[in-house]
Amino acid sequence: MAIYETPERLLQSLIRFDTTNPPGNERACIEYIHGMLEDAGIMTALYAKDEQRPNLVARIKGRGEAPPLLLYGHVDVVTTAGQNWRYPPFAAEIHDGFVWGRGALDMKGGVAMMIAALLRLKAEAVVPSGDVILLVLTDEENYAEFGAKFMVESHPEVFEGVRYALGEFGGFNITLAGKRFYPIQVAEKQVCGLELKFKGPGGHGAMPAPECAAIHLGEALDRIYSRRMPVHVTPPVRRMIEEMAQNIGGVTGLGLRALLRPALTDRLLNQLGEIGQTFVPMLHNTVNATIFEGGEKRNVIPSEIRVELDGRMLPGFKPEQMVAEVRELIGLGEEDVEIRVLQYEPGPEEIDMGLFDHLAGVLKRLDPEGIPVPYLLTAVTDGRHLAKLGIQSFGFIPMRLPQDFEFFKLAHAADERIPVEAVRFGAEGIYQAVREYRG
Repeated sequence: MAIYETPERLLQSLIRFDTTNPPGNERACIEYIHGMLEDAGIMTALYAKDEQRPNLVARIKGRGEAPPLLLYGHVDVVTTAGQNWRYPPFAAEIHDGFVWGRGALDMKGGVAMMIAALLRLKAEAVVPSGDVILLVLTDEENYAEFGAKFMVESHPEVFEGVRYALGEFGGFNITLAGKRFYPIQVAEKQVCGLELKFKGPGGHGAMPAPECAAIHLGEALDRIYSRRMPVHVTPPVRRMIEEMAQNIGGVTGLGLRALLRPALTDRLLNQLGEIGQTFVPMLHNTVNATIFEGGEKRNVIPSEIRVELDGRMLPGFKPEQMVAEVRELIGLGEEDVEIRVLQYEPGPEEIDMGLFDHLAGVLKRLDPEGIPVPYLLTAVTDGRHLAKLGIQSFGFIPMRLPQDFEFFKLAHAADERIPVEAVRFGAEGIYQAVREYRG
């Protein structure tokens, strides 16, 4: 059986390369893909900032009637350290209709779908309307210094003429009120890392210290995790909720639509339980405390404690707005805590929805009962780097998943897995999206 007919076998091969990042060591995996595509007669090239971490570019020439279409994904994966797996995380075994292994969802599964679609185009001698470019990247899980960031900054010629790109995450189904929705990612949040320095009098560890830096830290953490920053309704989230509410109808639809009223949003999110938690980061800027530093001796009260926050901003916001919201949230003045921006990676200023209807049409053909809706990803992808070249990314890794399948709870977690049928569904979806693409 031809390899393009069995994308799950291709996925198994990719998972068996341990590309845990750090350190990455993606070379063997990339070379495997490189050889496979070359054997199929597809033009390929490697670009590397580090020899052990090359990126692959493959291209199928089109008829020149449309701009090139970019498919992109990464083969590095996060660690499995400290996790208890039912099956070995790099064995890529198939059990109960699932391919098990690190990267099955994030995102070797998507890369396997893209490769399978490209191989099928070549095998069937399909000449698309525009060039189809496949970009297989390294280092997505660690700031993309060797991957997308390097490619955009050092090899922008690869992307000449590209307007639209398909990458992670989106195109998989979620069920709400008995309806099957397929969110297609059209935007993502922005990275805004913050440093907080809590200050207070130091002193002897044997003496009470009611105003010390640790007290201010505790107060701030309590507010960060018990309260939320202000509600903001961005255009993609408004459209998503409105379309879901319209399709659900009734009281549930009215309740969902009420999320768009900031005076009611947080109260309704609390009442919606787990579903509500899904919408929380779509409607708020968020922070999580991830790094703590302070104190040098057990018997000395530190006068300063440093904390780093992983901040994620909604599209259109700037770091100074994030700082102001954090300051208001924790309720501490400058005399008690200094706030500094450590990292800011802006997203695109505007969203180009030009390819959305085409992708929605593909999903409707694959699942006539499915309802495609736009989606704001609450994490970040390599799309933020491509946006610097004016490329609009769409999260489009189509998957028909079981109703009880919890995608985001399994990605990066123990027992990460993907249904075999979902891999096949996605390969077919990407193939149709590329074959029918008209620019």
